[in-house]
Amino acid sequence: MAGTARFALFKTLGAVIEALPERLDVWLGRHVARAVGRRTRGLRANLTTNLRHALAPPGGDVDQQLLERFVDRGFEGYGQYWAEGAKLPALERGTVYDRFRICEGLEYLTDAQERGAGTVIALPHVGSWEWGGSFLAHLGMPMTAVAEDLEPPALFEWIREKRHSIGINIEPLNERAGTVLLQTLKNGGVVGLLCDRDIQDNGIEVEFFGDRVTMPAGPATLALRTGATLVAAGCYAGPGRDHFAVITPPIDAVRTGRLREDVTRVTQLIAYELEGLIRRAPEQWHVLQPLFPEP
Repeated sequence: MAGTARFALFKTLGAVIEALPERLDVWLGRHVARAVGRRTRGLRANLTTNLRHALAPPGGDVDQQLLERFVDRGFEGYGQYWAEGAKLPALERGTVYDRFRICEGLEYLTDAQERGAGTVIALPHVGSWEWGGSFLAHLGMPMTAVAEDLEPPALFEWIREKRHSIGINIEPLNERAGTVLLQTLKNGGVVGLLCDRDIQDNGIEVEFFGDRVTMPAGPATLALRTGATLVAAGCYAGPGRDHFAVITPPIDAVRTGRLREDVTRVTQLIAYELEGLIRRAPEQWHVLQPLFPEP
């Protein structure tokens, strides 16, 4: 019964946001998320810790008032992320393309497409990766991604269909996902993986914002096993209704020794690139789960 109610809630909220006038949806999402962020101690503490790491200079700390402002903006950005993601299926075809101000580093993706060996994009939870994925679909580079399976199954399928309608193929994070991703790369396609949070708690230990964390091994493993081009990218909200993306130069993902050692080396390189992408707009980094070890 709980699963059925959850599915109904998601469908209702999705329909409401799709029907709302543009920017009213974002205004509502930002204000609701900010209010929730000020009343939910656990989530606020997690985001505060994460942003403190991202904002702190080497060997220093962050002014507490400045940090609190960034935390409020972080929750607002999270609300905007959900509102804009829910609105995407209702937008007219071509709107996403028209609202991209710039895609810095797009040539790295087009070069990879010409190589034909596939592309792996390592993504942080910054801005709206769905906007970036939809933009790539308009350029003829549709992206395949994975997501946690949801209960009830009908909820996952509903979300999957919504993402498919904007040009993104979503696969459930299960034992079959690796096969699907490998085949996508073998066919010269694009795989996008959110990788600044170790969902399965079995990742590679790396240095990240001056601390030790674990990150998923997937992006590095796929690139090393297939020879695909590996880049990191962030898709940011703004200015106004527009978006922009930043794609890094290809990350060195060539086999040099044992696979495990290479995966560790490449995952660390990914972590460094993610740091740079997050620092471009830390207020748009919306990871509300604990990332760093407790002091």
